[in-house]
Amino acid sequence: MEKKNLRIVFMGTPEFAVGSLQRLVENGYNVVAVVTQPDKPVGRHASVLRPSPVKEYALAHGLPVLQPLKMKDEHFLDELRSYNADLQVVVAFRMLPEAVWAMPRFGTFNVHAALLPDYRGAAPINWAVINGETRTGVTTFFLDHDIDTGRIIAQRQFPIPDDADVEYVYDGLMQLGAQLCTDTVDLVLSTDGNAPSQPQQDSDAHHAAPKIFKETCAIDFSLTAKRIYDFVRGLSPVPGAWCMLTPRDANAPAQVLKIYKTAKTHESTAGGALVSSAPDYKAANTHDQPTSVEVGTLKAENRRLLVATVDEWLEIVELQPAGKKRMAARDYLNGFQHPEHFLLK
Repeated sequence: MEKKNLRIVFMGTPEFAVGSLQRLVENGYNVVAVVTQPDKPVGRHASVLRPSPVKEYALAHGLPVLQPLKMKDEHFLDELRSYNADLQVVVAFRMLPEAVWAMPRFGTFNVHAALLPDYRGAAPINWAVINGETRTGVTTFFLDHDIDTGRIIAQRQFPIPDDADVEYVYDGLMQLGAQLCTDTVDLVLSTDGNAPSQPQQDSDAHHAAPKIFKETCAIDFSLTAKRIYDFVRGLSPVPGAWCMLTPRDANAPAQVLKIYKTAKTHESTAGGALVSSAPDYKAANTHDQPTSVEVGTLKAENRRLLVATVDEWLEIVELQPAGKKRMAARDYLNGFQHPEHFLLK
């Protein structure tokens, strides 16, 4: 069978999935229909419906679009069956019932943005960066009853530079995933639907990748500078790590502060204690200054904004105050004259 005769139904929703759909369409594969999430209400009164990036691409290229509210709806199943797909390709969509994934004669495979069985779940790219991984990748696997547990068809690795944020990794994996997607379709074609695959070993599943919520994005400054540095870049630019800018004066209100970029200084806080060369620190300071740096303490130094973590000072490079635009910390300092009067919590 030639690729122009292989009937493919594509399923996906976000921009990440568009890369694979685009590669299939532009390389002459026979995508007969696209399944995506229903349009999302947006706007102040949720009165505007916004189509998914996958729907926008599909409509622009004349592809039929299905948007079921429920994947087990009989009308949807009948409509899906009418396309007589040989193969279904899923990229960043939703969990499918067996009635859907078992429908095509060659089955259904998923493109997952991680090296399975590690990082099973909804947010594998974010969690790989948050956990300080130096590599990740993409996996294609046949769907079965459980999430991200099916037989692995193929994998490709992708390095994560230490200064990369999640946007960089997202873009890289989108392109790598698109390439692996068509490679996997070719493998299915060349084997007449009998692509070799291997079962996943649960013993190799060291990390999970659960969905990220607002609460997930709160920064814990009692962690090490390295862990906070990775946490921030693993959520930047979207959804964004955040903390509370809290005045030491308890009578003043706290404000939300988003942190988009930090830099490691390797300047020790000695586990919270300032290191002094004086034998008696208090005796050497007439103002009787404390000998410890409270976690979350802010200071300005050479137009740098620094925050104390449990082991080192961490530089805040880019941030967004409540109600304002994202900006460089050095610009923020122009109107933030006394950072020592505040804590980050």
